[in-house]
Amino acid sequence: MMKTALHELTAHELLAGYKSRDFSPVEVTQAVLAQIQRWEPQLAATYLLRPEAALAQARASEARWLKGEPCGTLDGVPVTIKDNIATQGDPVPLGTKAVALTPAAADAPPAARLRESGAVIVCKTTMPDYGMLSSGLSTFHKTARNPWDVTRTPGGSSAGAGAAAAAGYGPLHVGTDIGGSIRLPAAWCGVVGLKPSLGRVPIDPPYMGRAAGPMTRSVADAALMMQVLAQPDARDSMALPPQAIDWSLAWRADKPLKGVRIGLLLNAGCGLPVEPAIRVAALHAAHLFEGQGAVVTSLAPFMTQELLAGLDHFWRMRSLVDLDALPAERRASVLPVIRDWADSARAMSGADVFRAYSATHAVRVATQAALQPFDYVISPVSPNAPAPFDWPSPTNDPLRGLEHIGFTVPFNMGEQPAISVNCGTMDSPGTPGAALPIGLQIAGQRFDDLGVLQMARAFEQLRGPQRDWPQPPMTK
Repeated sequence: MMKTALHELTAHELLAGYKSRDFSPVEVTQAVLAQIQRWEPQLAATYLLRPEAALAQARASEARWLKGEPCGTLDGVPVTIKDNIATQGDPVPLGTKAVALTPAAADAPPAARLRESGAVIVCKTTMPDYGMLSSGLSTFHKTARNPWDVTRTPGGSSAGAGAAAAAGYGPLHVGTDIGGSIRLPAAWCGVVGLKPSLGRVPIDPPYMGRAAGPMTRSVADAALMMQVLAQPDARDSMALPPQAIDWSLAWRADKPLKGVRIGLLLNAGCGLPVEPAIRVAALHAAHLFEGQGAVVTSLAPFMTQELLAGLDHFWRMRSLVDLDALPAERRASVLPVIRDWADSARAMSGADVFRAYSATHAVRVATQAALQPFDYVISPVSPNAPAPFDWPSPTNDPLRGLEHIGFTVPFNMGEQPAISVNCGTMDSPGTPGAALPIGLQIAGQRFDDLGVLQMARAFEQLRGPQRDWPQPPMTK
């Protein structure tokens, strides 16, 4: 008798079950679709949910497994893909009504690799307008909510992916991240979210700091997903050279953390202050690592309010240029908070824009220098609890929309891998008695994606039992 429902099994467990014929890809896909049906009216995490298309993929996978001939690493495993990662023949609305719904000519690299591996693409997941918010607020999609407390946001911009992972919409989900958009929803939804080194996972279109990566319930599943996603694709001009990496998470058995140098960053140096419960959880994580022989040293903040403002103003001008290129009626359909934020850059001079752009390099230099004495840096993912579901950001202020990314954005500009893994809970400010997850960020040196995953796996083993996953409300 199954102890765990099919939709809650890890990707590793699913693959083992397919091999032993304990269950089939069709049964698993049916279970995932049923879980989506139970949760989706409350969460609004999915886009292009097409049950028959998913079941057709599952039937093809089942036939391959019955022949003992799976076509790839993830054959039959359900996955979701974020709205802004193109899938052939489907429109890519980028979360906004302002984008024309033109079918994509081809799968973007992450979607292509998943399809080649035999994964069952169950649906796309929702995101805010242009991915510019740390929430699910969108003019195209319904507003996504957090399954731990539906009065709160799941975070963003990989909003639907974070909610879907926590709610059991299958084991594997792909998000994107340019300032924290994988790690923030992972933290606020209590799941694992890896932002790889820039170029480790090819993406199209590429952009400075932009990465695609896995969002899962376990580090082992994130590593399995990286085995598929981290394959070459010539469309990404920033892609790293192909590298043979053992994603099995093997780690020394004898005192595995002894001597590892860890920097503990509890003050981002900019933005919102760290809430007390989050600080306590990060300190507890540091003590767990110390107990295993790691050398933990406090790290002074290396970001500043000036650097964060520079990034903010550069992105304002970038967005203003993009919005001004739209026809008037489409521009008017963009969320007002994004229009107001972009319009605030209209008076910037050329020198202002150059100084703002220069902050991207200054953050990179500062991050690289700060990491030099350490193998890894740990910190909170976010200084705050998730905001109300209908707020665009934790400040609910269009001109202070990036005050919560001080811990995450440096590793986008610096190109280092960074992961979010759950490290505790805090009381929900929205619902008495409800508890919300707290994310621990583990960042490493450039290209050390495997090491970051290994550290996160070690922490999973140290942190002890976790809460049961949230369950959908009872339906009549």
